Amino acid sequence: MIYLHIFWVFFMTNLLGYGGGPATIPLIQKEVVDGYGWMTVQEFNEAFAMGNALPGPIATKMGGYIGFQEGGYLGAILAVFATVAPSLILMITLMGILYKNRTSPRVKRMTAYVKPTIAVLLGVMAFQAFSDSYFQMSMVHILVLAAGSYWLMEKVKLHPGLVVLSSLIYGAVLLS
Repeated sequence: MIYLHIFWVFFMTNLLGYGGGPATIPLIQKEVVDGYGWMTVQEFNEAFAMGNALPGPIATKMGGYIGFQEGGYLGAILAVFATVAPSLILMITLMGILYKNRTSPRVKRMTAYVKPTIAVLLGVMAFQAFSDSYFQMSMVHILVLAAGSYWLMEKVKLHPGLVVLSSLIYGAVLLS
């Protein structure tokens, strides 16, 4: 039964998560943390941070990791397949329709309305991650990580993946 749940969670969240991987992460979090209780918010945020540090689509990496944790190798395979299946099916079906109607004002309005929704979902998730961090570690650590990340990315021009890795090392050394 766990395999059916894994498939269903990742299939439905990626079917409903219009806007790509970042738009599906809050939906996955809702199901994995609140719906099934497979992870805590902190575990989910740690998996999300690690997934951001690795190359490739974030939703697929999250699916593989969570699927493996809950169902082993078969769970990982099912979660990854369920993550990409809705996009594959819908892309093949809808691209023909959208291409035929690409100049339609309705299609242009539809895409314009979706962008703010994605921004709100990402903002809510960022606020939740910040509030969890605030209650689990001191504000000093948050400010050091924020200022250090800003300095490394903007002034030193360090790749964001390396900044995330350095933050993980900071947390492992100073916060464990």
